[in-house]
This record gives sequence, structure tokens and C-alpha cells, in this order.
Amino acid sequence: MTVSGVHDLPERAVRVRAPGKVNLSLRVGPVGPDGYHPVSTVFQAVSVYEEVVARTAGEFRVSAEGPQADDVPTDESNLALRAARAVAAHAGVDDAAHLHLVKGVPVAGGMAGGSADAAAALLACDQLWGTGLSRDELVAIAAELGSDVPFALVGHTAVGTGRGDLLTPALSRGEFHWAFAVQDHGLSTPAVYRAFDELRGHDAQPLTDEDDVPLMQALRAGDAAALGAALHNDLEPAALELDPGLAEPLAVATDAGALGVVVSGSGPTVAALARSRQHALAIAAAFTASGVADRVLTASGPVPGARVVGAGD
Repeated sequence: MTVSGVHDLPERAVRVRAPGKVNLSLRVGPVGPDGYHPVSTVFQAVSVYEEVVARTAGEFRVSAEGPQADDVPTDESNLALRAARAVAAHAGVDDAAHLHLVKGVPVAGGMAGGSADAAAALLACDQLWGTGLSRDELVAIAAELGSDVPFALVGHTAVGTGRGDLLTPALSRGEFHWAFAVQDHGLSTPAVYRAFDELRGHDAQPLTDEDDVPLMQALRAGDAAALGAALHNDLEPAALELDPGLAEPLAVATDAGALGVVVSGSGPTVAALARSRQHALAIAAAFTASGVADRVLTASGPVPGARVVGAGD
């Protein structure tokens, strides 16, 4: 099945595009009684996308194409499938859907590709079935699915607290340019958090509103150099503990003049902030020439969240 345009869509199908993200800052507090770590994070949605085509079907199922598609689960653990079932349950819909995922965001790469799939599936199934759910209802369902799913719906730039699902829009001026070093192997988010606990969990400090003041000022000013200097990820040492090879793309990006470089989320994707679109391409070329990435991407941000980009009936 091709998904290149509206006229290529089968009858009763909806195509939705949702962005991946980079955590400009990710601060992790001490684990709570519920077993979860409170976080304070600043998300930026970037122009690396997942696309989900939802079409009417006799039963729920998932298929996938694109880079690392073979690594995408197609059983009941698939987050997009769980999202579709959640919409059906919330709206009292008896119909099912076939979800076809077109992968663009790295799988298990710390850029919320699975969450983008889920956000896209929520919006696609709402449109497919005509359930008329409000954006607030979709965000509430998204929060039940995973901490990054609400942001994939909303996009742009936002501060996430709690488990990352409580969002406050952040003022950001201008456009920022990125190069990403992608690894074909993923990192398990729970494993990274376990490594975080082993490394410094007992020393983790309570989160405060003051931690990211310079970063927020840089966003408001559209100052890429100041933003680069303020990039931060408490999980980076844990990701490096599990995958010491990540030190190489971090060093290559720094040598290529990146304004800032950070492991994205729980990794293993390395995000390098560039001075311009051309500089992002130069950093990407350095990643490729050095052999420190299985794949490289360039992108800009912030961009909007999940959007319907095609429909057919």
C-alpha cells in the first residue's frame, strides 16, 4: 500500500503524521513510593515523523514499513494498537481498525517514536470512526498510554512534569536545527532508569523550578548558542554506562562545532544542536564519515503535534 498522497488512500482511511521529540532538558528526581521517578523535562517536537494510516477492518491489527520496521512489535504490546483500542473503549465503538505505521523516528531511540505512533493512532481512529472526541479527551487518553504520548499530540515546545505527561506550553522563538546520530540497536527505557538508580539514584535531588531558567530564557530569545549551552540530561550517564560507545558520537558532534550535544531521552540517539541548517548537514556528514552512527538524520524544530494529512471515504 502506498501512502504518498490522499488519492492513494483506500476507502475509509485516515492518515495522520506525528513528530518525534528531543528532550532539551531532562531532570530526574528520586524514585517515589509508586516506583516511578518524577521528571521535569522540556520537550521540543522536531521534523522527524511517524505516519499512521488507519482504515476500517474486521479486527485490530498493525503493520509497519520503513527503517527498523522489523523491530516494531505488532502484537498487543504495540502502543498504537493500544491507542486504537482505548479510543474504541472510550467512545463505545464496536469497529476495529488496521493501523499501518510508516516509520521515520528511530525505534527505541529516545525520540518517542512509539509515542508518536500512539498519538497518531488516537487522532486517526477518532477521525476514522467519527467519534468527535475533544483534544482534551484525546490528551487524557494519551496520558494513560504513556508519559510522552500527550506531547506527541500537542507538539511545539512544552515543559513536562509528573511523569512527563503534565504539559505546560513553553514560549519559543525562531527555529532550531539538529543533527541526530541514530543507532540500529535500541536502549530499554526501564533499563536506563535502573542504571540511573545504580549510579546516582540515592543522590538524586528533588526537582525545582529554577533548574532550567537559562534554557527557558534561551528559548524565549531564540538564542541557539545559549540553548546549546543549557542542554541537559540526567539519564545521559546511565545511557553511557549501558552503551559506552555513545561517547564517540558525542565527541564527533563537539569536534564538528555543535552548539550543544546531548543523548536524547533514554538514548541511544545523540542530538547535536547546530548553528544553521547547513551546519546540521555538516555535523551529520561528520557522523557518517566517522562511522559512529548506523544512520543520521537532520531536522528542525519546533513543529506542531499530530495532524491529519489525508483522508478518504
